[in-house]
Amino acid sequence: MLNHPTYQQLNQLRLFGMAKALNEQQRLPELDRMSFEERLGLLVEREASERASMQTTARLRRARLKHAATPEDVDYRVARGLDRILFNRLLAGSWIKEHQNVLITGLTGLGKTWLACALTNQACRLGYSSLYVRVPRLFEELAVAHGDGRYVKFITQLAKVDVLLLDDWGVAMLTDSARRDLLEILDDRYNQRSTIVTSQLKVDDWHESIGDPILADAILDRLVHNAHKLDLSGESIRKSKRDLTKPSNQE
Repeated sequence: MLNHPTYQQLNQLRLFGMAKALNEQQRLPELDRMSFEERLGLLVEREASERASMQTTARLRRARLKHAATPEDVDYRVARGLDRILFNRLLAGSWIKEHQNVLITGLTGLGKTWLACALTNQACRLGYSSLYVRVPRLFEELAVAHGDGRYVKFITQLAKVDVLLLDDWGVAMLTDSARRDLLEILDDRYNQRSTIVTSQLKVDDWHESIGDPILADAILDRLVHNAHKLDLSGESIRKSKRDLTKPSNQE
C-alpha cells in the first residue's frame, strides 16, 4: 500500500478511484516513460469509472429487483418465443429515453419476471432510476397509504421513477379503489416515464381483467399504445429444469 501524502489526501477528499489508480501506477514498469498528462488522465478515468460503478450499485439497490438478472445471462437458446432482435434493441435503452413501455406476457415459468429484471438492470446501468413492485402488494401499500396520509407522497414517488416494473399484472380482479389508483399512476407516467409490465394474461385480455370498462379504456390507453410487446410461449422453464433433475426411477 502506497504511503504518500498525496495518496492520503486523495482518500481524505473521497477520491478513492484516483487513490487506487495512483497506488497502482507506482508498480508500473513503464511509469517513467509516461507523461504527466497521461498519468493524470488515467487517474481521472479511474475516478470516473469508480463513481459510475458506485452509482449503478446504488440504483440497483434502490430498484429492489426480485432477481439479480443481467443482460449477459439471458439464454436465447431456451424455446420460449423470445424476440431476440427486439429484446436486444430494448437493451440499448432508447425506449426509456422516448418514455415508452414494455409488456411481457406468457404463461407461468417462462421467465417473464427474470427478463423484466434484466431490462431493469440494464436501465440502472444506463443511469436511470428504477423500481420493482408486485402489483398485488402495490395495491396493499396504496390502501394503507390512503389511510395514513402518505398517498400523495407515495404516488409522487412512483411518478418520478424512470423505469417502474409492475410484476404479476392481472392475477386478481381489481377493486374500484385499485383501478383508480392504477389510473393515477399511469396517467402521471404517460409520456413522462417508462413502465414494464409482466402478466400471465395476454394483452387482449387485460381490458376484461380490469373490470370497469371505462377505467379499463383509460388505463390501457396510457399503457398499451406506446408499448413494445414480448409475448412468450412454450413449456415452463422451471418445469423443464425440475424434470432434468429427477432421478430416473421417478420419471
